[in-house]
Amino acid sequence: MRGGHPYLVLIAAASTLVSPLCCHNVRSEDTRTQFNGSAVDFDSFREQFHRTYAVNGEAFNRRRLHFQDATKRHAYLNAFSTAPQSAKYGVNRFSDLSQQEFRDLYLRASADGASLFSGQKTEGLPDTFDWRDKAVVAPVQNQEACGSCWAFSVVGATQSVHAIGGSQLELLSVQQVLDCSFRNNGCSGGSTVQALNWLTKTRVKLVPQSDYPYKAKTGICHFFSQSHGGVAVKNFTAHDFSGQEEAMMGHLVERGPLAAIVDAVSWQDYLGGIIQHHCSSQWSNHAVLLVGYNTVGDIPYWIVQNSWGTTWGNEGYVYIKIGGNLCGIADSVAAVFL
Repeated sequence: MRGGHPYLVLIAAASTLVSPLCCHNVRSEDTRTQFNGSAVDFDSFREQFHRTYAVNGEAFNRRRLHFQDATKRHAYLNAFSTAPQSAKYGVNRFSDLSQQEFRDLYLRASADGASLFSGQKTEGLPDTFDWRDKAVVAPVQNQEACGSCWAFSVVGATQSVHAIGGSQLELLSVQQVLDCSFRNNGCSGGSTVQALNWLTKTRVKLVPQSDYPYKAKTGICHFFSQSHGGVAVKNFTAHDFSGQEEAMMGHLVERGPLAAIVDAVSWQDYLGGIIQHHCSSQWSNHAVLLVGYNTVGDIPYWIVQNSWGTTWGNEGYVYIKIGGNLCGIADSVAAVFL
């Protein structure tokens, strides 16, 4: 991944400002911070997000320390976000997780090497484009505490391309990919390219979600007859668009929503706005669905659907500045063909 930033080093240093040994006896009312604009403490966070760990128990003290570390990260990250449209960071449902816990639970995608894009960029692109305007993008889903982002990304691209072809938009089964893509590891992580390889080589049809519901845990693969309704993937491409994000815009317009692998370490604290800084730890770790772009305002940005529910970010979406390969958004981008 390119365009690194000393984000993790500085955050690690900030986290050591408060010794774990000194904080077990600190009262929660002394850990006040700015909770998205209003003063609240750790107790208010627990109430807001329905945390049930016992007061002053081991879990309570450990989570409170993670919460305190998070507030330090928010102050650091927001110091860069001074423009009106800039990303904002603050308390959300991930704020009592350590950074390692967050990675282990939610950032479980791996990136296979993608070939550098060698095609031509598309001329005459619109200033804005959003596949949601065509009613071919399914609602934001929630992967929950399962590292299944890679499966959501692949299924999201497939069901959108199917709808673009004239079929009714229908949720397809993420659980089927999670259970049956044998070169991947279910909730323990996977690769979008490996999942697409499995789909194209086996010609397995993705069945409707209603036939194979999501359970947020890895299960035994269920097989369906070839006569069963579903969507088969004929082919796919995976490219590295580093330094060629304008060409990537054309790819999005021509091919449909794209499955992308990104670095989402700093997304643990994201509340909304356009990410422009501190979004590269040199490690691709999360899969998302790229659905559009906007180049009209002062800050051009990608429109990216995430799989952490609608209460995260911009109603489940994250906006990433176009240019500079922020968050590694251009490193591995896959298009699906049906």
